[in-house]
Amino acid sequence: KIFYSAASGVGNPVIYVGAKTGRDGIHGATMASAEFSDDAEEKRPTVQVGDPFVEKLLIEACLELMATDAIVAIQDMGAAGLTSSSVEMASKGAIGFRLDLDRVPQRESGMTPYEMMLSESQERMLMVLKPGKEDQARQIFEKWGLDFAVIGDLVEGNNLTLLHGGEIVADIPVASLVDDAPKYDRPYQPTAPQDAPVFPAHDSPRAALMTLLASPNLCSRRWIWEQYDHQVMADTVAGPGGDAAIVRVHGTNKALAITTDVTPRYCQADPVMGGRQAVAEAWRNLIAAGAKPLAITNCLNFGNPERPEIMGQFVGCLEGMAEACTALDFPVVSGNVSLYNETEGTAILPTPAIGGVGLIDDCAKATNWTAQEGHILLLIGPRADGLSQSIYAKEVLNIHGGPPPCVDLTLERKVGAFVAALIVEGKTRCVHDIADGGLSVALAEIALQSGLGLEAEVSALGDTATALFAETQGRYVIAVDPDNANQIKLNAGDADILVQQLGRVGTAADRFHIVNTDIDLALDDMRHAYEGTLPALMAKA
Repeated sequence: KIFYSAASGVGNPVIYVGAKTGRDGIHGATMASAEFSDDAEEKRPTVQVGDPFVEKLLIEACLELMATDAIVAIQDMGAAGLTSSSVEMASKGAIGFRLDLDRVPQRESGMTPYEMMLSESQERMLMVLKPGKEDQARQIFEKWGLDFAVIGDLVEGNNLTLLHGGEIVADIPVASLVDDAPKYDRPYQPTAPQDAPVFPAHDSPRAALMTLLASPNLCSRRWIWEQYDHQVMADTVAGPGGDAAIVRVHGTNKALAITTDVTPRYCQADPVMGGRQAVAEAWRNLIAAGAKPLAITNCLNFGNPERPEIMGQFVGCLEGMAEACTALDFPVVSGNVSLYNETEGTAILPTPAIGGVGLIDDCAKATNWTAQEGHILLLIGPRADGLSQSIYAKEVLNIHGGPPPCVDLTLERKVGAFVAALIVEGKTRCVHDIADGGLSVALAEIALQSGLGLEAEVSALGDTATALFAETQGRYVIAVDPDNANQIKLNAGDADILVQQLGRVGTAADRFHIVNTDIDLALDDMRHAYEGTLPALMAKA
């Protein structure tokens, strides 16, 4: 039931379906790799205007047609619109396309062939149908209130031929557009390693934790996601706010876990390690949700690659991503690149955003951050190893330099496999990976999500600040029934994996208490800091 985009069959009709073509999104793909300066406002029309409702109609219409035998090939119109979709379909099928642009449904008058071919108006698909299936397909799309037009046919040869006003306005070898693009081997300068800074003692872990919970980097994003319907078709198993969203595969007990991750400050400090970490954290978040990680996509956002130091960031991040994907058996299946992201000569931080997807065979085995009263809290993974590049260093100590946390991919996989097995065996349903903010923030989020106080002891983990706020990779916090705790520790010892008992849930009433520190907080005060920051910032905007 997989549909491909390789066009075939000389004489077969080429069909345009979906919304009408407008001038929005022209040069959208090239604008995604352009510097912003005083002409930023002039570039605003290059931004596509999406309509999710029309997109849903298009999906349903395509699915209905896919249930027939009418489709030969199909592809969405993405970057560069009709140009990329037609050229890619022709190239994959080793065949020519002839398009009559006068037949393209248009919502604006006087559009030129150039504008029609490069428009990135949303909610559009291009397809090739079997001969004689046009009327059947037309009825389906018109039933869904969508445009349907036969805009051309497949021809012998390997050219893209465009007609407008009865004249040929372009006749281009497809290979020139697909295979003959310039290839650059730009010079690059690897990012120099940074020395670890010296971290002064902080008088109050309590104040530090409250600062972190209220910081824009870590506060709740509820203000954003509550504005959107995340319960469409009642298939959302776990919505926003956790390690991964979990969405049921409609009509089954299976579910997909979905996450996005990247830590740009890590990538700036050490692009190779930052690239590793972005992939590893996506993998870890899927494990924490109870899923088997399947694959990633990426969105690689960088500054001007003509500057050797920026090109060095790009090369380093790709090397780190490749190492992590290989070690974790976590392949890249799609992605895009956005370069020249600079404003008046200042580049964004290197941001190779990773989107990961995993499969949960049974929705009932999905995990979350909700612990039960009396549960034992266990820390699984290596000892904390430093504060460099942590949110604590940035937000509390105002220290920005140093190397990011090391990502040991062999250990990452071993610890993740151990946690995944505990989930499959039903030993835990409360799992949270440790990332930004360190152990203290992970525990705080479990307490807030559970609505239960907890008490934990971290003195055996090293000095207090490192134990609480280090962002050491490859670690998880789980909550388990007391009857399972000892066996889990024994099994971990056999697997040469460090497991440390932290404390218990529900013993501190409605308070969050870290023994031998000044952290003894009411959950209401923590929730106010965590939930109140973003609404307050937006109210001032």
